[in-house]
Amino acid sequence: MIRYALRCERDHHFESWFQDSAAYEQQVKRRLVSCPVCNSVAVEKAIMAPRIVSKKARERTEPVAAPAPPPVPAAPEATPLVMAQERELRAKLKELRDHIVKHADNVGEKFPHEARKMHYGEIEHRPIYGEASPEEAKSLIEEGVEVSPLPVLPEDRN
Repeated sequence: MIRYALRCERDHHFESWFQDSAAYEQQVKRRLVSCPVCNSVAVEKAIMAPRIVSKKARERTEPVAAPAPPPVPAAPEATPLVMAQERELRAKLKELRDHIVKHADNVGEKFPHEARKMHYGEIEHRPIYGEASPEEAKSLIEEGVEVSPLPVLPEDRN
């Protein structure tokens, strides 16, 4: 995983995690990365210093307080709005996932095989979902098979 410092066209700064740099590039190209403040999809990497910890620093027992970053001015109404938008987005993602689970067949680990058979016309098309490794998913996409991950919400990870 890699964390990028990002900024939108309106100079809002935020961070996001990606599987790797290629995943970042692909998501930006598909306009899937958006600013959490203004929802702009005109996003680019911001300048970010690498985080390097020396062996001596790792062995140090006393924690050293890092200087506090300068406060980021924000409109008082921005925080509740972002929280409300996040709750709404999570509710919509949960609704989407529940719809897929209810109306599609779970083919489990056979997902890449079944998706390919449908793509090449060997079997009838039907809604399916299942499991695929990142490498399998990438291979499917490169072959032109339309696949999308099921949305995973923070409460699913607990």
